[in-house]
Amino acid sequence: MTAKENITATSVDTDILEVAIIGAGFSGLGMGIRLKMSGMTDFRIFDKGHDVGGTWRDNTYPGCGCDVKSALYSYSFEPWAEWSNAYAKQGEIHQYIRHCAEKYEMYPHLQFNTTVAAAQYDQESGVWEIKTAAGESIKARNVVAAPGPFADAQVPAFKGIDSFKGKIVHTARWDHNIDLAGKRVGLIGTGATGVQVGPAIVDTVKHLTVFQRTANWIMPRLDRDITEEEKARYRKSPSSMKLARLGQYWFNELTAPFLILKYDVFKSQPEKLCRSYLKHKVKDEALREQLTPTFKFGCKRVLVSSDWYPTMQRDDVSLVCDGIDRITEKGIVTADGVEHELDVIILATGYEVRKVGAPMPIVGRNKLELNEVWKDGAEAYQGIATADFPNLYFLVGPFTGPGHTSVIAYSEAQIDYVRQAITFRRERGLKSISVKPEVERAFVKTMDERSEHTVWKSGCDSWYLSPNGRNNTLYPGFNAEYRMRIARFNPSNYELVDSADNAVRASIADQLSTSVAALKSL
Repeated sequence: MTAKENITATSVDTDILEVAIIGAGFSGLGMGIRLKMSGMTDFRIFDKGHDVGGTWRDNTYPGCGCDVKSALYSYSFEPWAEWSNAYAKQGEIHQYIRHCAEKYEMYPHLQFNTTVAAAQYDQESGVWEIKTAAGESIKARNVVAAPGPFADAQVPAFKGIDSFKGKIVHTARWDHNIDLAGKRVGLIGTGATGVQVGPAIVDTVKHLTVFQRTANWIMPRLDRDITEEEKARYRKSPSSMKLARLGQYWFNELTAPFLILKYDVFKSQPEKLCRSYLKHKVKDEALREQLTPTFKFGCKRVLVSSDWYPTMQRDDVSLVCDGIDRITEKGIVTADGVEHELDVIILATGYEVRKVGAPMPIVGRNKLELNEVWKDGAEAYQGIATADFPNLYFLVGPFTGPGHTSVIAYSEAQIDYVRQAITFRRERGLKSISVKPEVERAFVKTMDERSEHTVWKSGCDSWYLSPNGRNNTLYPGFNAEYRMRIARFNPSNYELVDSADNAVRASIADQLSTSVAALKSL
């Protein structure tokens, strides 16, 4: 078996894994790497795809890239000198993830083309049983769920969508066989994906019709090529790359209040800058008005683009702001009754970001179903652990999405916290550890109270909010503060059960030992 060949279903034995990791994106792969770096090798990473990468493996639409600087969109322990741009493109990000998988010898631990269909906890043994869509059963003492928030494409239920005679493609499942040359193309959506794909295809298509539901705040994308001389210097001095990463991290932290808090004192200046940028780039007053947001800066995701406004002013581009009524054989009919004839429709309509319910059927202690527990909104202590679901951990779970910085800054901190928890359970010979309900409730209350001060609760309709208007997606604060919150796994916040089903009290020595372990890992 070569380095890149994954474990197949036929080679799986009946032994109990120490750790089962679901998802091979940045978080899941990072969890595996950190476990291996700490000396633990009895783990396996399951992914429904054919390779590592998650979002960056699956999203290959034209113009796909990251809106976080390359220096920060990488593991802190593995800086990379090969970025070609200040903002990395999809191909290089995927290449980086594969580089990490190869360097840290993750491929022997990976099982691809495996969809995890369900997981159930057995109280008697303290073991999780994972079922795959193919009917395979895997047992593990610990489960780490890292499926990622952007795993499933969101396809709106447009009336008549099946009647269209042309081609329909979602950006998250791009069909590279589609020929856009000389075609009349409709682009539905002007969010983070739409502002990337539109400029990337406009020189190819005959005419681009952009269907906009909501105008977004846009900041210029200060991108640049990274020279070969810079790359050579970074290769020679990894410390300089880490320094650049640290500088970008703290710059993002300084911007947090302007992006997160809802008060005008923090919003007036960035809104003024964005309006000035729009006025400078778009001379037509009517078009400028259509492209001006009506909600507070940061209430929805702030976009980063330097080519969206120039694209929207081209003669071969039309902006349509009337709502979509239906899709016909020939194209799209908007609310004003106009039919826009098209050859191709591109759905840049985002992802099914799960804010309620579990990512898969998960049954915990006393046959409790996570779908039922999370029916009104996902909740987890520190975004990681949920009461009555022992030895189960989430990466980038509820309340811990990034509002102003790289998601990796959150997932790396969580990875180390989970590693501490798994190590503690193993070293103490415990059957299970489960967060105390009152501890989880206190954390959730804090998140809800702090969210009331954020711009996400200022009135706009965004994917950050659950159907009941609650923010259980993004972290309402600084990343540095969150990292300090979870730097040390504290066993006193958990119910500890030994192999004889006896409750165990966390001792002072336990708490001190985890503190020392946390400090050593910094």
